[in-house]
Amino acid sequence: MKRRRFHDIDWWLLGLALTLCALGVLEIYSTTGQIPDTPLASEYKRQIHWVLIGCAASLLVSQVDYHRVVDRALWFYVLTIVCLVAVLVANHRIAGARRWLHLGAVTFQVSEMAKLVIIVCVAAYLGERRGGHIGWLDLVKLATLAGIPAVLVAVEPDLGTALTFIPVVAVGAWMAGIRFRQAAALLLLGVVMLPVGWHWMKPYQRERILSFTHPSQDVQGSGYQVTQSKIAIGAGGFWGRGLGKGTQSRLGFVPVSHADFIFAAFAEEQGFLGTLLVFLLYFILLLRLLESAQLAGDRSGAFLIVGLAAVLFFQVAVNTGMMIGFLPTTGIPLPLMTQGGSSVLFTFLGLGLAMAVRVQRFVN
Repeated sequence: MKRRRFHDIDWWLLGLALTLCALGVLEIYSTTGQIPDTPLASEYKRQIHWVLIGCAASLLVSQVDYHRVVDRALWFYVLTIVCLVAVLVANHRIAGARRWLHLGAVTFQVSEMAKLVIIVCVAAYLGERRGGHIGWLDLVKLATLAGIPAVLVAVEPDLGTALTFIPVVAVGAWMAGIRFRQAAALLLLGVVMLPVGWHWMKPYQRERILSFTHPSQDVQGSGYQVTQSKIAIGAGGFWGRGLGKGTQSRLGFVPVSHADFIFAAFAEEQGFLGTLLVFLLYFILLLRLLESAQLAGDRSGAFLIVGLAAVLFFQVAVNTGMMIGFLPTTGIPLPLMTQGGSSVLFTFLGLGLAMAVRVQRFVN
């Protein structure tokens, strides 16, 4: 039985994820690893460690009965809320934000954990309900479920990650059978709440939105990041400048080219063909997840996988969209490629749960 379960692991899904990680590590090395005597010189090594840990964790999770995880969704939710509050109370700031929780020698970003927990919670709630359409009370419960951690994450401040909770709830409600008038009412409510959201935004967040609407207004200030990102992508052309030859990223014009702006650095060095390969890998990975959702043995398993696919798609779309000035700049990482241990680890844990659903698709 154990041998059969090991054989049923979705090696294609894991292979796609590792390929994207390899491209990310390669780009991190290209932009930081070749610059000696700097704190960033060993970032690619740390990224490799996190990829290996994440891969091992996903394989272990794939052998766990995912129903046990779903059944304990409330406990995970409470733990996440406690950790998010602890982050705010601890007030440990890095680059002006309170996003990290320190447990001894381990430091992790709680908001990354929160994304995975919300996916599990939505799957647990919607997987148990029956009926053709979702009710207003269900929508209120889902909004509250995601809204509490979203507000705590936004206060850190990390508005980009807080926004990733929206596609989980939206896709879950769509799968559960939301009515058109309900969707229209929620959309209208969102429009009405925009002035309130604008009031609570930090000044730099408002500047990013203003620079998005008027990109040429302040190219040396709030619009600098997107301007340099677009220059880097355009400089890559069709073939790219080659590994380690991206002047925009290596000379520091593109900010944090190993982290949130890694796509721009990759596009400069690998060109249109390289970015096409990345998009193709993400596309196949998402298709593989949707196939696993169709094979799921129950509703909770299907909701779990589709929720994960929605978050990954949202992150890829927003991150690449802001690189070309199509969307406002946010701190949303490019999944599996952006440098960051917490992002890589919890993405692999999510993929492990998806593989667990596929492994147990024939189990009653």
